[in-house]
Amino acid sequence: MDIVNKVAQSGLVEFNLEDLYIKGDRVVFDIKEQLFQGLILREKEFREFVKNENWGSYKDKIVALVCTADAIVPTWAYMLLATAIEPSAKRIVFGNLEVLETVLFNESLSKIDIEKFRDQRIVIKGCSNLPVPESAYVEITRLLRPVAKSIMYGEPCSTVPIYKQKLTN
Repeated sequence: MDIVNKVAQSGLVEFNLEDLYIKGDRVVFDIKEQLFQGLILREKEFREFVKNENWGSYKDKIVALVCTADAIVPTWAYMLLATAIEPSAKRIVFGNLEVLETVLFNESLSKIDIEKFRDQRIVIKGCSNLPVPESAYVEITRLLRPVAKSIMYGEPCSTVPIYKQKLTN
């Protein structure tokens, strides 16, 4: 008796979001450490800090700029930090690590040729070893829905139906 791999014969196309993960060390720069009494950003002292800090330590890092203190930080402070960090860093994003991953995945997803998935039955791989944000699953579904014959979530042997193209007469 021959063993038949029905999953391989199904014509399903697997889409693994992990393949879009941008490699690199993620670092959070929390501006709260530069606030006077944890509340106020003093321009003169902050500019001095930015001028004297060793920004080379951010070489090839992916940096999230954030303030976790309940303080009002002027926009120019983040701009000044970005100016200082950018020559060394691989990428800078305003927000926490979740926002950083969302931005990185959205950038990667925007480069995909969606047309190659036209009329395909697609399984968006569910389990991952890398941090794939839920927003990436939403975005790939949004991108694929207009072209895909069907979209499923999970593994080819065990899927959850998400979308099925309606037949037109």
